[in-house]
Amino acid sequence: MRMRLYRKPLCILLLVVTIPVVFLVLLTWTPKPYNAVDIRYRARGKPESQVENGLRFLSQKYAHVPYTIKEDVVRLLTSNSCQCQNVDNPINLPFIQKYLPHVWAHSFENVYNVSELEGVKRRRSQEYQSFIERTQSPADLLVVAKANSPLEYPTQGVEVRPLQSIVVPGLSLQASSRDEYRVNLTATLGTFNVAAEVHGVKVQGEGEMHLSLSSPRLENLNRQLEFIVYTNTRFHPNTADTVLLDTDGHQASFTIKVRYRVTPRLYNSGSEEGYNVSALVTIATKTFLRYDKLRDLIESIRKFYPTVSIIIADDSDKPEKIQGPFIEHYIMPFGKGWFAGRNLAISQVTTKYVLWVDDDFIFTANTKVEKLVDVLEKTSLDLVGGAVREVTGYTATFRQKISVESGGEEGDCIHIRKGYHHDIQGFPNCVITDGVINFFLARTDKVQQVGFDPSLARAAHLEFFMDGLGKLHVGSCSDVIVGHASKIKLPWTKTESEKTYAKFRYPSSSDNDVKAKHTFFYFKNRLKCMTMD
Repeated sequence: MRMRLYRKPLCILLLVVTIPVVFLVLLTWTPKPYNAVDIRYRARGKPESQVENGLRFLSQKYAHVPYTIKEDVVRLLTSNSCQCQNVDNPINLPFIQKYLPHVWAHSFENVYNVSELEGVKRRRSQEYQSFIERTQSPADLLVVAKANSPLEYPTQGVEVRPLQSIVVPGLSLQASSRDEYRVNLTATLGTFNVAAEVHGVKVQGEGEMHLSLSSPRLENLNRQLEFIVYTNTRFHPNTADTVLLDTDGHQASFTIKVRYRVTPRLYNSGSEEGYNVSALVTIATKTFLRYDKLRDLIESIRKFYPTVSIIIADDSDKPEKIQGPFIEHYIMPFGKGWFAGRNLAISQVTTKYVLWVDDDFIFTANTKVEKLVDVLEKTSLDLVGGAVREVTGYTATFRQKISVESGGEEGDCIHIRKGYHHDIQGFPNCVITDGVINFFLARTDKVQQVGFDPSLARAAHLEFFMDGLGKLHVGSCSDVIVGHASKIKLPWTKTESEKTYAKFRYPSSSDNDVKAKHTFFYFKNRLKCMTMD
């Protein structure tokens, strides 16, 4: 009897504890259509764009119709078989290079021994296929809408965050009279549901990847289509789901982008009027064995911008201490390299913009950083270069146009030419280009996104802009000018430090660093050759 008295309160206590726990589990638990997902690479055929040359997709339906190829137009289309060839000047006269530049061609395969080339090609092909699989999504596939379809659907602009839901806009059926109207939707990365039930419409497959709607009344069916909800159920931070939409005898497809919105990275300059350069800009440089030039640079900066922050990356063998207000000096291992130093300096920038300068530049009255800030604040550019003036008076902007031509299985061809694409409206001395000189102002986050490959230790510059193709919108303004310290010096007056610097800064064409750069282009960038003027 006494045991029963003890058991009763105990059972009640267990029920009091268990029921809320079970209720909480049921409340928070949602069934998942995927217990595990397969995110291994899957072959999708050739990675080249399907619309590079539309003539490859001529319909056999009209094979009997004669046509004449226009060679002048076809030459504008990419052929997927690029070549790099030298182009010599037809006339050898002084200064002719400026108007008829000689084009140099380099084949990157030549840096490999014949015995190792085939193995390198195989590994490069495997890496390239993996790259395509990582970066492509169903949103990149070519989709052709069939003619006279009664289906209306969104062609672009539909986006959902991973594992979230949206109402799919723009769905309707414009069909001729019939006894019953039917529409089916099929997804691969999510499920469908309806946000409201419309009278007279039969809905099958709610909460599943395939949803079927039918009704004897077209207006009722179209009203139901306005309440279609798509829920992403297979997590991926940036992909797309291809939705198949069909009705009697007609089929269409559209994509729903599945991705997180880009998290904004905003900078508080602390000023609402004018440009506070010290709050907006950090000056960054890389130095190596040239402390006299570096001190001259800092002194010239302070004449015009006394409170702007200066970040220095230094890989000299015997570092000297560089001190002063608003100066950060970072010591690196000896000879670590040009791009490694750039990475270090850029990584420490916390302002909205970073101004890159060489350690032997001199700020003058024409070094108006505010002008470059104004360009970036008022345009879509990510980076804008200035001009560098030598002691002789010669001024250079080093504007370069960079293009990549498809080359098939052997790799692509990269072509670099002096010049620019367009003038920039509202900024008379500024143009749009692809590469600029070593004096530029850039959005800090964009430069950090592209980065500087530390494999390039000694001679490198355009490689950054090559990596930035498709990521950086680049401009150049010739009216913002920085001075360049004199390089004129008699050979017998050079110090040991200057001789060491020259050895590292100007490697010979047979130097291992140059060969390494060509293997770098061949494998990392999948390029087979380069031409440049």
